[in-house]
Amino acid sequence: MHAEMAEQPDVLAQLADRRADRAAAIAAARPEPLHGIVLVARGSSDQAAIYGRYALEAAVGRPVALAAPSLHTLYGSEADYRGYLAVATSQSGRTPEIVSVLGAMREAGATTVAITNAGEAPLADEADVLIDLRAGEERAVPATKTFTAQVAAFALVAEALGTVPWTGRDWERLPAAVASVLADDLPAREAAEGLVDAAGIVSVGRGYLYAIALEAALKLKETTSILAQGYSAADLRHGPIAVIERDFPVLAFDAPGPAAEDMSALRAELAERGARMLRVGVGAGQLPVPEGLAEPFVAIPGVVRAQQLARELALARGLEPDAPVGLRKVTPTS
Repeated sequence: MHAEMAEQPDVLAQLADRRADRAAAIAAARPEPLHGIVLVARGSSDQAAIYGRYALEAAVGRPVALAAPSLHTLYGSEADYRGYLAVATSQSGRTPEIVSVLGAMREAGATTVAITNAGEAPLADEADVLIDLRAGEERAVPATKTFTAQVAAFALVAEALGTVPWTGRDWERLPAAVASVLADDLPAREAAEGLVDAAGIVSVGRGYLYAIALEAALKLKETTSILAQGYSAADLRHGPIAVIERDFPVLAFDAPGPAAEDMSALRAELAERGARMLRVGVGAGQLPVPEGLAEPFVAIPGVVRAQQLARELALARGLEPDAPVGLRKVTPTS
């Protein structure tokens, strides 16, 4: 896990180098008129797709939704996908239900895009356009370099289809921002020391960082066996906030942008309840990320901080983060 995390700047740099070519292919394949976009994913890829939902809907001004794969694989649902773009993402490209659902959507009229780290896998065969992450083999069960590459790939798709709040400068700065986080794992180690005996952790974000809060919770569950739950700032207030009492750990993600004011207000509310706050964000004291990136791109170094925390906390608890008990790299759901 540590070695694969260290590869992320290079993985992101080579994806940025290919973005013009892949964006041109996606723009050329865009259905006209475009009625909407549907995303197909499971596991960590599902969190990347949630990020994609925000990036794509903001860019294209059309509805974007996550598919419910079991409607196709178990319930035999049939829908008309003419005029839709279907984007499926899977690190392995071999999860049976993801492959079959993208194929069914293609047969029902969708234009299809596959985002995968396996360009020769069955998922690629169902795609009109392929974004091969080219991240290299990922052996650790917790996805790290493939996840950040998936997030970047969704940003690529968004800018191919519409107007986005980032520029080429953000792509240029991204690898160095991630390298900067990776070069300084002391904040994560210190934060982990205070969480060794935690019974639970809440992870929270809003907007583009909501998906990152969900992924952070998944990584913590996978590697540490602590019950971590991810929420949007809005949903946390709708009931789950009741579990947060004095010294309950909360991992809060934020970045300068439209959601910053609400996240600041939520942190104040949680502080009043006595929560043990761990803030991940630009200029944040506990788990800082570099300045100079547009809000949507802060998500990537932000989730790298979460990866560091999950790894360090697993080690502090005497666990092996590379191979959590009972998990395997490819989960053959159908």
